[in-house]
Amino acid sequence: MKFKKKIKPYSSAAGGWDSIKSTARFVFDSHAGFKSIRSLLNINKNNGFDCPGCAWGKDNKSTFDFCENGAKAVAWEITNKAIDRTFFSKNSVKFLCNQSDHFLEYQGRLIEPLYYNSQNDHYEYISWKNAFQLISKHINAMDHPDQIELYTSGRTSNEAAWIYQLFGRMLGTNNFPDCSNMCHEASGIGLNLSIGVVKGTVNLNDFDNSEAIFVFGQNPGSNHPRMLHSLRRAFDKGAKIVVFNTLRERGLERFSDPRKPIEVITPLHRIINSAYYQPNLGGDMAVVRGIVKCLLEQHRSTKIFKKGGIFDIDFIKNKTYGVNDYFKVIDNTNWDQILLQSGLTKEQICEAASIYYNAKKIICTWGMGITQHKHSVNTVREIINLQLLFGQIGRKGAGLCPVRGHSNVQGNRTMGINEKPDIIFLNALEKYFKFKPPQSKGHNTIEALNAMIKGKIRVFISLGGNLVAAAPDSIYAKQAFSRCGLTVHISTKLNRSHLVPGKESLILPTIGRTEIDKTINGNQFITVEDTFSMVHSSQGKCKPLSKKQRSEIAIISELAYQVLGDDKIKWNDLANDYNLIRKQISEVIPGFTELTNKSSVFKGFYLKNKASKHIFNTLSKKAQFSSAVLPKTLFANLDLEVQFTLQTLRAHDQYNTTIYGFDDRYRGIYGQRNILFININDINTLGFKEGQYVDIETIWNDGIIRSIKKFKLVAYNIPIGNLAAYYPETNVLIPMDSFGDYSYTPTSKSVPVRLKLSE
Repeated sequence: MKFKKKIKPYSSAAGGWDSIKSTARFVFDSHAGFKSIRSLLNINKNNGFDCPGCAWGKDNKSTFDFCENGAKAVAWEITNKAIDRTFFSKNSVKFLCNQSDHFLEYQGRLIEPLYYNSQNDHYEYISWKNAFQLISKHINAMDHPDQIELYTSGRTSNEAAWIYQLFGRMLGTNNFPDCSNMCHEASGIGLNLSIGVVKGTVNLNDFDNSEAIFVFGQNPGSNHPRMLHSLRRAFDKGAKIVVFNTLRERGLERFSDPRKPIEVITPLHRIINSAYYQPNLGGDMAVVRGIVKCLLEQHRSTKIFKKGGIFDIDFIKNKTYGVNDYFKVIDNTNWDQILLQSGLTKEQICEAASIYYNAKKIICTWGMGITQHKHSVNTVREIINLQLLFGQIGRKGAGLCPVRGHSNVQGNRTMGINEKPDIIFLNALEKYFKFKPPQSKGHNTIEALNAMIKGKIRVFISLGGNLVAAAPDSIYAKQAFSRCGLTVHISTKLNRSHLVPGKESLILPTIGRTEIDKTINGNQFITVEDTFSMVHSSQGKCKPLSKKQRSEIAIISELAYQVLGDDKIKWNDLANDYNLIRKQISEVIPGFTELTNKSSVFKGFYLKNKASKHIFNTLSKKAQFSSAVLPKTLFANLDLEVQFTLQTLRAHDQYNTTIYGFDDRYRGIYGQRNILFININDINTLGFKEGQYVDIETIWNDGIIRSIKKFKLVAYNIPIGNLAAYYPETNVLIPMDSFGDYSYTPTSKSVPVRLKLSE
């Protein structure tokens, strides 16, 4: 498939008519137009299915509650195109490896189980019975339970995640690497250390009541477009929207609501920010430190200080711990360091501080622009520090809001997909199921890949996801997969990970979120948890393409039965009646008593957040100020001179590693992905010209050459010394040992690189 390549700056607002046109194009391209349209009418509805895209909450305020990118995900899931043994008999794995990720996705749905034949380099049909026997054989041959890795994607439902972790822990392992290890791990750790919870403290309605929303390191126009509606409503009601993002992103500049006819047929749009600042990559901690330093000076000013200052003294005194140590760190942080790291001027930082001070109800929200750095945990905690000074936790219209990526990545963690589960959860499992769960810490994603490359892993099972493409250090990751005894992928579509088989490999086709899940007990529904801790039902409406496709729950249950038997748990009963799974969850996990009430589940219920009630489950039983110093460098163990700092990011026609097309409309890129965004002054300083091709090489100290060739220079509004390019193409540049302190999250937003002209 050929795409017309061009660079054409985009002049329109985000959303609007172009969003509708793009949605229509993808619906048509699905080869299931009527089915797609019918499905979109049921997306994010109480009696419909949850969007398989982002985790933004349902607003229940409009007839249509989906976005352009959600429509892409739905249209491509319910496509009538299918691939089976015939396709694979014509296409070897070697041939498929040389195709684009878009090509792989575009082929359609997987509809029958497949086994990789290493003798002829083709996948071939295998019966479900033989597939389960092969997996059981490999698991039973393990020397110990930690020779298995149980990976999970954020698409997985609560029910599937629950029985998956239950299977693993009854087997004897806590090896649950998952996609959250690579995105918002720092958010959970930082929140837990500071306020004793791992989730945000706001709900969707808080956006309608906020007076200021500080947005750090996000691009909602492409990554979670429904957030733009919330920002737009807040802005229309008078809230100040303050943006900190290295790139100028159209969705945070101007927005036309595609649900409003007048904004579709006219150029009418809204500017949806009050201030837009462009810090250096990794400079957000310094920005917030500077804001606090401005506010602390104001707090101590003679006239105000006699009245108690501007901070919420009562909240600080009664509900927090460590503020004096934090103030000492602020005093010891000089402005030269703040300005150098942040890339902003003192005037800009103090302007942002003034906006903050003049609002009474403030939300701080952030994405992976904050969490994919070496010092991400400390950055998250610095944002929390700012909110604690003004008592912005638990106040209507105020609080902390990490915006999770995939639709149920937060729910998976709630269900126990966690390599380091807390003892309370493990004790509850033991009490209810009468077995001793493993106590030792398991592997996160980085640790899993390291164990795989050392040949320590016999079995890798992936419940959704595309880890080979998503992982850092792509060549290393492929080598790791190839050394596994067996790789198993439970998937809806073909992806890059399927093309890196272990010594043996299976692809098991599963139904998607949009499809009817029918068992001998009738139609089943699943549940998911959004980024605001709302749990609600999801029930597909479309008929699956093939009778050989099975639900994730059916696949996991049968595997558990084959390996563990049914002495302790009747796995097949769980597979036939999901209410039995929800009964287990409600008995073990606090806050889920309503999960067994169908009416509550279909309407949605809120998982209470203790921190929002000022109950802080920290060591001091108070909200804990962090007193971390600013980092000396963005890069671990690196004393070399760094030419540029690169961040990896998504294009607009992309969701995670799924490539729907080759356009990035809002950034003016069409028909191509090997693009490097760079400041025009950097192009001139290098003596290069816009449109030339360059090779990008990582600067690291392990002797390994990591490079990619022929990326086109595109001048963009980005600070000097900062670069941006699309993943997964650039993941090869991220060293496996470059990860966040405490979080192990790959440093995808701070990669040290140098450039040279391509030959």
